[in-house]
Amino acid sequence: MKKRRLVMRTLILLVLGAAVAYSLYANLTKDNKQKVAVGDKAPDFALVDMQGNKHRLSDYRGQGVFLNFWGTWCPPCKKEMPYINNQYHQYKDNGVQVLSVDIQESELAVNQFAERLKLDFPIVIDKDKEVMNVYGVDTLPATFLIDKDGNVVQYYTGELTEYKIKEFMEKIKP
Repeated sequence: MKKRRLVMRTLILLVLGAAVAYSLYANLTKDNKQKVAVGDKAPDFALVDMQGNKHRLSDYRGQGVFLNFWGTWCPPCKKEMPYINNQYHQYKDNGVQVLSVDIQESELAVNQFAERLKLDFPIVIDKDKEVMNVYGVDTLPATFLIDKDGNVVQYYTGELTEYKIKEFMEKIKP
C-alpha cells in the first residue's frame, strides 16, 4: 500500500513539474513572437471585407493607413469604434484610410456589430489569426500607423480616445 502511494505521489509530482516547466517555457518564448517594429515595412496581406471586396494593404500605398486589430467581445474596442468612424469621415478624403481587422469572429457577429454602431469603414476578418500573428499582436485593441510609403510609424495597444485617433490620423496624413 505504501509503495502504491509513493508511486502515485511521484506521478503527481512529475505531472505538476511538467506543467510548471511548460508554463515557464510558454511565457519565456511568447515574447520572442516577432512584432512589427516602428520603422519596419508593414507586412502586406489580403483579407476580404463584409461586402466581399478584397483589401490588400499594398493597395493603399500613397495613403496613410490606420490599421486597427479588434474584436466585438472587447469592451475597449467597442468604445473606440465610433471615434474611429468619426475620424475616418474626417480624413478619408485627405489620404488616410482605416483598415479594421476583426480577429476570428463570424461574419454575422461582425456585421451585426457594425450595423449597430453604424460603422462604414472597411472591416475585414482575420479568420485564422494569420495577419494578427504576422504583426505580433497579442492584446486587443492594437493599432498600427502606416505612412504613405508603407512604413510603420507607430504601434499602440489599448483603448483610443477620439482626440488620440485624430492625432494619429494627422501623423500619417500624406
